[in-house]
Parts: sequence; structure tokens; C-alpha cells
Amino acid sequence: MTAKHQRNPQRESMPFGSRGWRCAAGGWEDTIQQPPEWRGSTVQVCGLWPFAVGAGTPMVGVPMGRHLFTGSTLCCDPISWFTRAHLISNPSAFVLGKPGLGKSTVVRRWAVGLNGYGVIPMFLGDVKAEHIDVVRALGGQVIPLGYRRGSINVLDPGGALSSLNRLSGAKRKELAAIIHSRRRNMIGGLIAIVRGSQPSDRETTIIDRALRVLDDRFGIQPPVMADLLQVVRDAPDQLRAVALDRGDMDRYRQIVENLEVSLIALAGSGTFGDLFSQQTSETMRPDRPVVFDISAIGESDGTVRAAALLACWDAGFCTVDAAHILAEAGLEPMRHYFIVMDELWQALRSGTGMVDRVDAVTRLNRSFGVGQVLISHTMSDLMSLPTEMDRMKAQGFVERSGMVVCGGLPSKEMPLLDQAVTLSRREQQLLESWQDPPAWDSRLGGEAEPPGRGKFLVKVGGRPGIPFHLDLTDAERHINDTNRLWHTEGNRV
Repeated sequence: MTAKHQRNPQRESMPFGSRGWRCAAGGWEDTIQQPPEWRGSTVQVCGLWPFAVGAGTPMVGVPMGRHLFTGSTLCCDPISWFTRAHLISNPSAFVLGKPGLGKSTVVRRWAVGLNGYGVIPMFLGDVKAEHIDVVRALGGQVIPLGYRRGSINVLDPGGALSSLNRLSGAKRKELAAIIHSRRRNMIGGLIAIVRGSQPSDRETTIIDRALRVLDDRFGIQPPVMADLLQVVRDAPDQLRAVALDRGDMDRYRQIVENLEVSLIALAGSGTFGDLFSQQTSETMRPDRPVVFDISAIGESDGTVRAAALLACWDAGFCTVDAAHILAEAGLEPMRHYFIVMDELWQALRSGTGMVDRVDAVTRLNRSFGVGQVLISHTMSDLMSLPTEMDRMKAQGFVERSGMVVCGGLPSKEMPLLDQAVTLSRREQQLLESWQDPPAWDSRLGGEAEPPGRGKFLVKVGGRPGIPFHLDLTDAERHINDTNRLWHTEGNRV
């Protein structure tokens, strides 16, 4: 008899397992290779039923890539998981990760996929000119801002004043109240950036009353910052009454002196140049994808960049408010929007109390049909704010997000992140491993691909995270084709 047919008493006395018998001639296999997997519709794989099984990751939303461990396809985005899958309680996301690992590419994939679903993407402030190609590919609008490139009039946020012409009655009053509130908050925010501190309660009241005087003088014609400054200098009775000058003009001049200085800086005589002093150079269109290109404002001009980001966010949200009110009045179709707010940390660090200003600017009065994503590098960006109150409020941006998407992060970030999002020890180790630097590849004669490039963990509340690798298609490589994010020459993801 051959060895194949000989009886093996040792083998027959042992239970048979998935790896065979662990004995001589038992067929034991130390490594079991993962079998290849395919996915298909019931029409394509009906002959395999009932042996086909469902995937363990959600299949609702924009296709993102494959699960790192199971290979199953992951589909997700903050709007689809809110409206269709009902996996999150609000259509928002917060994206965290070290630079160069692909945070912005995740958001661009969402923008492309959601645009296919009929949702309009808005990139409200592109400091690196990295979202321009995707907006152009989608047939969208690129609005340049910066020195000698373009201006944005914060007294006509998103060009919403022109929409008042089309409305009447309660809807007109509602939009007018929104515009007034947003202008007041924006002027206060810009003054806080100019000074590094918040305007006083008295100054806020004076600004509020001055804006109402502007409405009386200009109607729905958009004023500019010099017009607001002139109202303060004209000292109408409405302003003197709230300034409490006690009938003394000299006292009024002393009260508004600091306010005048700040408005002069915003009216074109300070470091902001003509960024806020003129009419908006190009008005947003609510029916097309849009990106505000502020890449001409360098990193050295941190306060100017933070002010530009805040103005872009305000313009975008006010445009959405106006579009929804027009739709409810039957004057426009109802449109859904996907709003991207990048480089959050730059605006938050620009002055004390900016967390409240950002929260006021980004809070939608008409939130139906709008998804929002905030992007920052690390939790330390939020925790480095000057006051404990600001730090707690900034942490709330993460806590209130429907989903949190994390790329590679250093180990010191884990305690901070765990305060906002529950992470298991294994998930923390995974994020730490993704932030390691690339190794030297002697075969290529250069650095190998960083281990965490394109790898992310999707967290929703206390549920286990979903680790995946973002797979780029050939059709979209050209809009993500930057050396900073996805490839070096001869080495593509």
C-alpha cells in the first residue's frame, strides 16, 4: 500500500479541523490563503445562490474603497448615511489626519459621488488650490480671491440681497432677517481678527444699528465697507442713542474711535487691502459646484487668510439660506448642497472667541438638504486655543459630527481624540501605525509609499470603526494628481 492509503491511527484519533490533521501525512496547512471574492447583482450571480453572502460593510452612499481586513466594498458619505441608511443623526462629518495622507482626496471623492446624486458641492475656501480641478471637471465655478485677484463684499453675503427682489411678505422678512444676522456676525468676526479680541457689547450694538441705517439708505442695493464706516462717522441719532453719548458729540467720538480704526482696516486701508472693501468680484451661482480659490493669500498672512475663510463660509451658507427660501416660495427648485470647510484650525486660531464666530457663521437657519464636512489636521489644533471655554466648544465640533473619518495620527493625539470619539486600543494602534514616515526603497532609489497614505477609519458614535483604503479610479486620477497627496513619480497609489 502507498503512504496515501495506509491507516494512520494517530490521525484517526484526532478531530479533523479546518487546517487538516496536525500529524504526519495529515495535510496540516499553517497558512490558509484568503479566497478571492467577487460581488455581483442577483441577476449576475443567481446561479450561485444560496452560497453568496452579504458584505459586512454598508453599501449605501458614495463608493470609497475596500475594507482593509475583509476586502468588502465600503460605501459612505454623510448625506446618504443620514437620509437613506439612517446610520447617523445629522448629515455632517469631521475629517482628521496628518498632512499628505489624503484627507482632501476623501472629501473630493464625496463631492464627485454626491454630485452624481444631484447634490451640489461647495468648497468654501481653498487655500492650496487643490480642489479647483475637481470643480472644473464637474462644470463648476471657480472664484479667485486675494490681492489683485478678487474681492468679497461681506455686506452682501453670497449676493443674497438680490433675492429680496423676488420675495414678498413673510419670506422676504425671513431672508432679510437672515442677511442682517449674518452681516452683523461677520463684521464682529472680522473685527475680532483685526484686533485679536472681540468687539465690546456696546460696539456690537452700534454695528447692529448701523446696518439698519444702511438698509434705510441703500435698500437692496449692496453697500460696501466704506459706507458702513461713513454711517458710524455721520453719527445719526439711532447710533448716538445706543452709544449712550448723553448728548455729547465728543463723548460719541471717543466711544466709536476704536470701532472706526477697525472699520478703516477693513475698508481698504489696512493689511486686508481691497479684499473686503469692494463689491464682490464674482457672485456665486446656487445651481453649480463652486470653489473659492484663496491660494494667493500666503501662509505668512495668517490673519488675512483666516478672515477670507470666514467670509467664504458666510457667503456659502447665506447662499444656501436664500436658495432654500426661494425654493419654498416656489421660485426655484429645491437643491441639496454639500459644503466643505477646509483648514478649520486657521480660523479658530485667529483670535479669542472665534469658536463662537465660526459656529454662528456655519449654523444654517434652513438646514434641510445640506451636508457639511469640516477638515483639520489633529485634535491638538482644536485643543491649542487660548481659553478652556473655546477648547471645549471646538471639541464639540467633532462630537456633534455625524461621522468622523480619521487618517494617520500620532500617539499623543489618542487621549484627545478619545474624549470626542470612543476608540478601542486596536483602533488607536491602527491610526498610530498609519502616521509612520515612509521607508527607503532601494529598488526605486527613493522613498516608498507612506504606510498610511489613502487609509482611513470611519467612526460613528461608539460603533466599531471601519478601516478602508481609498481606491482612486483612472477617471479621477487627474483631479487628484498632486505630488503632495497621492504619488511620487513612478509610484502611484
